Amino acid sequence: MPSVSFDHIVKKYGELTVLDDLNLSIEDGDFLVLLGPSGCGKTTLLNLLAGLNDVSSGQIMIGSRDVTDLDPKDRGLAMVFQSYALYPTKTVRGNLKFGLSASRLPKEEAEKRIAWAADMLQLGPLMERKPAQLSGGQRQRVAIGRALVKHADVLLFDEPLSNLDAKLRTEMRMEIKKLHETLNPTVVYVTHDQIEAMTMATKIAIMNGGEIQQFGSPDEVYENPANLFVASFIGSPAMNLFNVDIGVVNGEVVGTFSTGETIVLSAYPFERPPQAGAKAVVGLRPEHFARPEEASGDTALAIEVPVRTVERTGSDAILTLNFAGGLLAVRAEPDRAAGMKAGQMVPVRYPKSKINLFDAQSGQRM
Repeated sequence: MPSVSFDHIVKKYGELTVLDDLNLSIEDGDFLVLLGPSGCGKTTLLNLLAGLNDVSSGQIMIGSRDVTDLDPKDRGLAMVFQSYALYPTKTVRGNLKFGLSASRLPKEEAEKRIAWAADMLQLGPLMERKPAQLSGGQRQRVAIGRALVKHADVLLFDEPLSNLDAKLRTEMRMEIKKLHETLNPTVVYVTHDQIEAMTMATKIAIMNGGEIQQFGSPDEVYENPANLFVASFIGSPAMNLFNVDIGVVNGEVVGTFSTGETIVLSAYPFERPPQAGAKAVVGLRPEHFARPEEASGDTALAIEVPVRTVERTGSDAILTLNFAGGLLAVRAEPDRAAGMKAGQMVPVRYPKSKINLFDAQSGQRM
């Protein structure tokens, strides 16, 4: 399967710039997820690749072919839409066959592809049913099958699971991931759901305001967010962010919170030596806090603060604590949270190796 690249892409609607000088390269066989909030430009970018919208300027390449001005049918793509877009009067077989209607394949080859897709997606018993007789998950499998029979170079998915309930979304994530592992196509997948992105992608492009904020593997964008937007967007609960003043105390680089508490930053891998008095934002993931008895010499922050609320979800619990003039979210085991009440003092520790630090002015990782 070919690579895909966007070079200096600009998309405008009148005076409104939706995408501004965007550059992105997708390697052959990658499963790229375009992730971001509503209105960030991810679906617009997908539609430009599909040929459903025209670029204002820039170039789109699929492999060695410039497809910027080609019609959708000539780009070697197949697309799965959010709304399934199945023909209600056609059976499952008819919908799969319609995906091949423009290809003018011999009948024998068309039937072979339909049988192959039906077998892969377990649609065999459903072939004579119409969409109204199918569940949401079955309809989505038909929509994917209609794309697969084209044997397209690149598969595009536009929020394909957003209409499904939680259980079906989990099942379909597994189906799509298995599909990619089996066929290894180049995939571009749009979603605002970070769970979909983290579980399926080989690469993630996080978008906001028509720009790519960070591009990397799921682990890279989660563990080392490039800026405050990525830090606050990736993770549930979101990363705790607090303003600190950077200084040196007893030979240690520390950050001082607005209420006077300090966090040790000497072990942080600064790109440049920090300046005393610099304003920064420290990021603390809720799941990286440790019990006091589990703490070690790696501890950067050791505090005892009051509980605001306790949310138990069964598999874990989220403690919301009052700290540094704001709220601090800490993920905890259910047995630890059992019996905790508002106002109770709770000791927590945070490891040096898990600190994230951002410049308060630019928002970029320090």
